[in-house]
Amino acid sequence: MSGSETGSYAEVYRRSIDRPEEFWMEAARAVDWTVTPTRTADAEPDGTWHWFPDGRLNSCYNAVDRHVAAGRGAQIALIHDSAMTGAVQRFSYAHLLDEVARVAGMMASHGVGVGDRVLIYMPMVPEAVFAMLACARLGAVHSVVFGGFAAAELAKRIDDAAPGLVMAASCGLEPGRVVAYKPLLDEAISLATYKPRHCIVLQRPQCHASLQPGRDLDWAEQLAGAPAVGCVAVASGDPLYILYTSGTTGNGSFVRLTRHTIVDPGQLREHLKKVRAAGHAIDDREIAPDLYCLAVPIVQPDRSVTLALSVSSIDQGKFEKSFDALLKKLTQTAEQIARRLRD
Repeated sequence: MSGSETGSYAEVYRRSIDRPEEFWMEAARAVDWTVTPTRTADAEPDGTWHWFPDGRLNSCYNAVDRHVAAGRGAQIALIHDSAMTGAVQRFSYAHLLDEVARVAGMMASHGVGVGDRVLIYMPMVPEAVFAMLACARLGAVHSVVFGGFAAAELAKRIDDAAPGLVMAASCGLEPGRVVAYKPLLDEAISLATYKPRHCIVLQRPQCHASLQPGRDLDWAEQLAGAPAVGCVAVASGDPLYILYTSGTTGNGSFVRLTRHTIVDPGQLREHLKKVRAAGHAIDDREIAPDLYCLAVPIVQPDRSVTLALSVSSIDQGKFEKSFDALLKKLTQTAEQIARRLRD
């Protein structure tokens, strides 16, 4: 959105108001489209809008594939820094593409396709990122429920989203304890009216989960034979993911984000303001995997680096050390560029 980002905030805002069609069509050029939209939005009688209604795209392609195609395959896309295990994993765009394409193939082999719902009940591990992007790759709709969430509340989300597939982990790690997720998931499914067809479970070394024959599947075993699959183009207004509130005011509410959100991530912030204004609580831990740790940074790889940390277990010293290291690298890069310009 190079043209839209020039000038002060007031100037950019005024341009969006005075010349909205021009402004948003220019913004849309920052995204790769399978079918390029010819108009920005269509208004409905009820006051809702359909953005880029004749456009088709794939969010996963914009987040991953296009950067590999542009020669950025070796660039780091994702850094997973675990405060609990002390392990740091770095994934280049090429590596991320391979992981996501195979997870998507694993999901597709169990019937997941365009418009199907997938519930992700995992801690902040790389596989959770792979699962989210894999859903987008297939045109499926995902909903992230923060790992360790109570069974009764998880059951409500299962009933509402009606996921054919649940992607889960055997456990999560918190200071001084291991939290087994599978018993919570089993209880939630027993409480829910809707029953998912399958649960694919990532077995973590800290806790091995028992699998229910016929329903539960081992992540590693399923991934081993899964083919890598490509991106499916979907309509701009098709749902991308479902975001639930914490449910502290009763049954909770949800926000459905569509695929054009990658053109304007601010859409999510506006949705959240409306949900909060209506008196519903939102637990920021639930939105972290979808927004802060994934969507915005990797779609624009020249602007951000993703650092995934468990919100409930952040070590402040480690957090600051990680960013100090990143800042030092950025400073060194800037100095190198400056020297080349002088030369």
